[in-house]
Order: sequence, then structure tokens, then C-alpha cells
Amino acid sequence: MVDYSKYSYIKVEKKERVAILTLNNPDAMNAIGKPEHAEIEHIFEDMNDDPEVNAVILTGAGRAFSAGGDINLMITGYTDHTIRIPSTSVKRIIINLLSCRKPVIAALNGACAGLGATIALQCDIVIASEKARIGDPHIGVGILPGDGGCIIWPLLVGMCKAKQYLMTGEMVSAAEAERIGLITKVVPPEKLMDEAWAYAKRFADGPTLAISLTKMSLNKILMDRINLLFDTTIAYEYHTLNSPDHLEAAKSFLEKRTPKFKSSEGDPFVF
Repeated sequence: MVDYSKYSYIKVEKKERVAILTLNNPDAMNAIGKPEHAEIEHIFEDMNDDPEVNAVILTGAGRAFSAGGDINLMITGYTDHTIRIPSTSVKRIIINLLSCRKPVIAALNGACAGLGATIALQCDIVIASEKARIGDPHIGVGILPGDGGCIIWPLLVGMCKAKQYLMTGEMVSAAEAERIGLITKVVPPEKLMDEAWAYAKRFADGPTLAISLTKMSLNKILMDRINLLFDTTIAYEYHTLNSPDHLEAAKSFLEKRTPKFKSSEGDPFVF
């Protein structure tokens, strides 16, 4: 029996061989700070080890799936690098999710941004409420989307659309996300969990070995891209985390003003 009492920011419910994981910090729109990050990093290993689970639903509490990285951590981490999340931990979230043998259905109940979007898009089925919006706005805080966005978006929507959304940081409506192939399906808000449950039960009650091996075979493609790109993109992201533009973007976000970027005047962080 797996002990889930160690989780404070993920609510775990199990019934009929389905685990429902709820990111559970609604006051912060389920932003992913250091403690939340550590829990997400390990939860999918526990899903693998739990013999009572054949399928997983991942959703968020409140009005957001996840707002992504914690902006406060970004600001304090600019001057105190010891509190930053290690790049190896960032990689483990994605590796552990892709290595989970159980099908994972993301149920996007609301805003899904940055690392939150990366996690959702690595899931096997992505169902979104009509009210949901999804995007990777790393650019808006002066950093490169290196925690997986540069890897998963081109695979799902092609290079042209990936560049449009990653280089502008634009959020996408649920309807547009379905149209361009970013997500699986859009449903009315009141039907979101029913639709996710229907997929989860179909997987949990189906030929689980064949379903699992099909998933793992397809994920070899994603793993190949992770192995090719992740170390580079996360290194570039940490490079931009040290830039004056990132500090200015983070401060301006909290101060509710338009940022004044300096890199256009000559980037001192040439590589």
C-alpha cells in the first residue's frame, strides 16, 4: 500500500482502480513553488508503484489547473540561487510522468500556464473545460520556456504554431487548442470530470497491459526529444533566469506595470 499522507499540495483519491490527483493550492492558482514541485516530481512514481491504480486523472482545485511557476520564487531566486529548483528536479518531473505506465488524463478546469501547461501536455489524454485557457508565457517574464515547452509544443502543433505561441507567450482558448491539435477534447465545465472519468474507466477496465505498452511505445518518441533537447533548453532557461530582463519582468508583474526590457540595448549575457 502506497502512503499518500506525505502529500500536502496534491489531494489523492482512489476509486474503482482510478486515482484522481488534484493540485490543491487554489489560493495561489496551484502555482508550482519548491514544495509543490517536489510533490509532483514523486507522485507519478507512486502511481507506478500502486497496484490499486490502473489509470490516473490529474486536475486542479479552484479556478485554475496550474498557473505555472511561482513568481515570488523567481524574484527571490534571482539573488539567492540556493532556493532555486535544481534543473535535475525539473527534468525528473517530465521523465517520471512519461515513465508512468498508467494512462494519465489531464482535466483542465481553468487556466493552465507555463510548467503547468507542460505537465498537462505530457499527459496521454487532455480534456479541457470550455473556460480553460492554455499557454506557455515564459517569454512574458523574460525567460526561455526550457522546462519542456520547447519540446512538446512542436510535436503537438508543428513548428510554425509552436514558434507563434512560445515566442509571444500568447494564451490559447480551449476551442483553439483543440482545433490546432494541442489538446484532445473540449467539453462544457459541468461535464469535464465526467468526460475524464469515462476515459479513465475505459483504460482502467480495459486490456491494461496492451494499453500500457502502447503508451510506453509512443512515449519513446517524447523521450527521444527529451534526450535530444532538454539539457540544452533548461540550461538556456537558467541562463535567462540570471538576466536583468527576467528580474525586471518579475518585478513589473508584481507591481502591475509594463516591464521595460534592456536586452534590446545589448545583451550582456552573450553565449
